[in-house]
Order: sequence, then structure tokens, then C-alpha cells
Amino acid sequence: MKRCFDIVIALLTLLLLGIPILTVAILVRIKLGSPVLYSQERPGLNSKIFKIYKFRSMTNECDESGELLPDSKRLTNFGKALRSTSLDELPALWNVIKGDLSLVGPRPLLVEYLPLYNEEQVRRHNVKPGITGWAQVNGRNAISWEQKFIFDAWYVDNYSFLLDIKILLLTVKKVLLKDGIVEDGVATMTKFTGSKL
Repeated sequence: MKRCFDIVIALLTLLLLGIPILTVAILVRIKLGSPVLYSQERPGLNSKIFKIYKFRSMTNECDESGELLPDSKRLTNFGKALRSTSLDELPALWNVIKGDLSLVGPRPLLVEYLPLYNEEQVRRHNVKPGITGWAQVNGRNAISWEQKFIFDAWYVDNYSFLLDIKILLLTVKKVLLKDGIVEDGVATMTKFTGSKL
């Protein structure tokens, strides 16, 4: 039921938002250049690696040694607007159709975090990751990593169709209010370096 729901909602969203998605793609190309889409490897169900797709929200500016500048230097006002409205996430609907993602589940994080999880935190990979999740509607990027993982584990133990509907509705509210988009004092979110516990 969850898989069927994911496919139907993802397809309907892509159809209904076809023109806005095309408009965003054109704006990304004009303001940030190419490529329009950003892809990155992320761990999914059972830690299987897949490529997630998003609209680019940062420039590719590098320093003198060829290293990418910090996020705060590469995140433009246009990129901030994309993130605050979650429009950058729309290409991930293709991941939902492919089966890499669910609409709701623990957010897929960086591959480099895999060896840093403790036994409780790694349970987030016992379900398919999602575009949004319990942690996102309970603080998003404004809460600590430890709290996020507690919310993720809670979802693994309690997920249901009705809970997914509740999370999707709360996500719409969060996006409209632009709540918890970034962590205080940083452009996006500090990197996870392992739990202190």
C-alpha cells in the first residue's frame, strides 16, 4: 500500500507541477548555470547506495587550490529561496518512482556517515528513506543530530499509512511557514561526526 501510494502521489505531483518544475529548471540554468540537476550518492534501505537528484542550489565556486568553497559562500539568495520552499527537492520524486525513496521516511544522509552510526542510529536504514520524515516535521535542520536519529528510530518502530499522511500534511505546513530550514549560525547543517554517547 505504501509503495502504491508513493507512486500515485509522485506521478500526480509531477503532472500537476510540470510547468513550475520546468520554470525552476530554467531559472537554475540562468542563475547557477549547468548542470541544472545535482546528484549525490546516498544510502537507502539496508544501506544500499543510490543516487538522489535535486535542483542545484549552490554555485561551483572553488578556492585557489581547486577545492569547493564553504556552503555559506556558494549558497546564493536564489539557492536559499529554493531550499526554503523545498523546490530543490522536486526532482527526488523521480527517485520515489524508481523505488529508491519513499515520500515519507528517514532522510537519506551522506554515505560518509555510515561508519559513524551507533547500533540505535543505524536502524534508520531498516526502512526506505523519504523526501520528508518524522524528524523533518519535528525540527528539520534546527535540531541536533542525536535528536534527529531518535525521531528516525521512532518512525522505524511506529510507521503506518496514517502516520505517513500526518507527516505529509505537517510537511506542507512546515514548508509554508519556512520553519527549521537551517541550523543557527550555519548555512545549512553542521556535519555529523559521530555520537558522543
